[in-house]
This record gives sequence, structure tokens and C-alpha cells, in this order.
Amino acid sequence: MGGFITFLENRVMPVAGRIAEQKHLQAIRDGIILTLPLLIIGSLFLIIGFLPIPGYNDFMSSAFGENWLTKLLYPVNATFDIMALIVSFGVAYRLAEKYKVDPLSAGAISVAAFLLATPYKTMFTPEGASAAVEVGGVIPVALMGSQGLFVAMLLAIISTEIYRKIIQKNIVITMPAGVPPAVSRSFVALIPAFVVLLVVWLLRILLENTSFESIHNIVSDLLAVPLNALGGSLIGAIIAVLLVHMLWAVGLHGAAIVGGVLGPIWLSLMDQNRAAFQADPNGELPNVITQQFFDLWIYAGGSGATLALVVLMLMRARSQQMKNIGRLSFAPGLFNINEPVTFGMPIVMNPLLIIPFILAPVVLVIISYFAMATGLVAKPSGVAVPWTTPLIISGYLATGGKISGMVLQAFNFIISLIIYYPFFRMWDKKKVAEEQGTAAKNSDHTLTM
Repeated sequence: MGGFITFLENRVMPVAGRIAEQKHLQAIRDGIILTLPLLIIGSLFLIIGFLPIPGYNDFMSSAFGENWLTKLLYPVNATFDIMALIVSFGVAYRLAEKYKVDPLSAGAISVAAFLLATPYKTMFTPEGASAAVEVGGVIPVALMGSQGLFVAMLLAIISTEIYRKIIQKNIVITMPAGVPPAVSRSFVALIPAFVVLLVVWLLRILLENTSFESIHNIVSDLLAVPLNALGGSLIGAIIAVLLVHMLWAVGLHGAAIVGGVLGPIWLSLMDQNRAAFQADPNGELPNVITQQFFDLWIYAGGSGATLALVVLMLMRARSQQMKNIGRLSFAPGLFNINEPVTFGMPIVMNPLLIIPFILAPVVLVIISYFAMATGLVAKPSGVAVPWTTPLIISGYLATGGKISGMVLQAFNFIISLIIYYPFFRMWDKKKVAEEQGTAAKNSDHTLTM
């Protein structure tokens, strides 16, 4: 096991450290976080619209009219369907902050570039028609949501790179000293904005004369589809979990690093489930792997499924140190915050406890994936349940009110207990021996005095 730790320190940690410090990945991660409050709010309305209560629909229809559900879901559409727009602004804003240039101007230019690259047309089937027709002059809602996510991130990075290089080379229009700062900043952004929009405009015209027709089609065919296939597969999920916990093993925040790369994929898969669930709450959902799959069924108590370990410390520990850590870690662990146990036990750089810390999530991924893929357990419905939501409650909400989601969470918790138990017993015995040895030394020292 010492060789494994050495490998992590010498090979994995330097590479992971460089990835964690990479400006563009940090900007993508922070830009996506900007959407989370909106998605959670939209999810609340989605939950209210599809409460699994007998007679609920009839009651709501009689109280609020036949169109109550359509009106209730307005906030859902207003939050999920502008995901790409928010990410376009957020990624550019955060990247500009890291380059220490005006982030507001960078965000506004990025949004304009994204809209410029998006064809204003959609398919519409008139009432009574047998086929859909193309309608121009309409912003396609699908491309403003999760389908446009990768294009939004790509253009945010490109536009901000062009913007900051022009600013840093001082190719700008400067105003006299007496001009208000807000006006002055607007004129500073004028030349960079013109260059960005000119580049995107020429790119759009060029692509319209190819078989791809738009940058959205290129990104979808060459990037989004393959990445979604990889990120949404069992193998991809296992690799992601392994990477997360190998990084945590050497003290790096594995979830943040891996999430910065794979988070956009899982968010896109989540929204696909949300759209399918909204269209038919009892229909088949397309994806097992989403962000909620990891947060709510794999990481009970935080990375490593450490809530089971905390419960073992509370109930079975003989060592006073383990009992104290268990008491301190239980309340945060209920809300999936596990730094007290990860660094307090510690698990980080601990050759013995790293084994179940990595093994338990991998086993839970396999169990959960097959349980959902075979239909034994409901798939995540696309509701953006906060990752801090306690166990059982989160499983019920994230599956659209299905009991099977709660049952799987409870089953996974038991599996985690079984995996952690022998390693916990060995570590607890070691700590008991250390405490008894210290007590004996103190006793001898007192007698000598």
C-alpha cells in the first residue's frame, strides 16, 4: 500500500494539481455553479407540479383551472431553458476575473457572441399539419438550455481570450479623465467586442456554407455526443469515481477537480431527464448517470460514502479519539459534508482507510447503475436536488417521489457499513492501543514524580 501512496504522490498529485489550477477549467466550474440556484428554484416548481399524491391533479384542476400545470411550470422553463445563456455569461465573467480584466464586459460580449452563433430558427408543426416546418426569426429554446451548453462554454472561453489579449495590448479607446468610469469601461470594451463579434460572424457565415450549417451542429456531432456517451456510461462513472477518490487520498479536492471536467456532461444528461420527466412523469427516462446519481446515491456523507464510517464511530468505537471524531462529524455528515472525518480521522494519506474510501463508491456505482438500468429503481428525474439534502429525503425527491429511490439509498448505506467495518475495527484497535500506551506512560511518569 505504501507503493500506491508513493505513486499517488509522485505521479497523480502533480498532474492533478496543475489541472486544479488551470484557469479555463476553474472558470467552467465556477460559471456552471452560477446556474445552480436557478435550477434548484425551477426544480421546486417541478416537484410541486408532479407530487405523487392520489387525486392531486384533480384537486389542483378544480382549484386553479385546467391549465394549472402549464402555468406552474413557467418558472421551470425560465430557469432550465436559459442554462446556456447563464453559463455563457458566468464562464466569461470568472475567466476575465482571473485575467484581471473587466468581467462584466467580458460576460456581456460572451452572451452576444453566443447569440450571434445561434441560428434564429426552429421547427414548428402547425395545428392540423402532418409535417413540421422551419420558422425563422425565433430563438430556439433548446439551444438556450442544456443543448447549447458546450457551445456556450467554448465561445465564452474564446471570446474572453480575444477580449483580454486586446485589452492587455492596450488596443482600446480611452476616454478623458472626467468621463464617468462606467462610460469609460464601455468604450474600452468597444474594440475587443467588435473583434469578437466579427470573428464569430465570419465563422457563422463560413459554417452556413458547409454540411454542418452551424457551430452547434459541429459541437454536438464531434464533442457533445461522444462526451455524453462516455460520461453517461458505467465505465465512465467508475473512472470518474476512481479519479475523485484517488485525488482525495492525497489531500486534493477530487470532486471539484473531476467535476470541473465532467460536470457539464452530467448537467446536460440531467436536463435531458428533466425534459423527459416534465413531458411524461411516468415515462422512461433516458439516462442513469447524472450529477444527482453521484451526489445522492454514491456520496452519502460526502466523497467516499463516509456517513457509514461516521455511524460506525458513533456506535462501535472503543477509542476515545474515534468517538470524539464521530460526534464532531455526524451533523456535517448528515448534510454530506465530510471534511471533519476526511482530515480529522484522517483518511487522507492513510494507507488503511484509503482502501474502503475508494472501494465503497466504486461498488455503489455498480450496484446503483444496474438497479436503475434494469428498472428495479427509478432513475433520477432531473430535479436539481441540492447535494446537501439528507439521505432518504433526497432519494425520494430526486426520483419524482418514488419509494425505490429511498430504498436504494438505504441499501447503499448498509453496503457501505459492511465495506468500512473491518477497516474501521483495525483502525479503532490501533487507536485504543495508542491511548492505552499513552495512559500507561503517563501513569509511570506520575509514579516517578
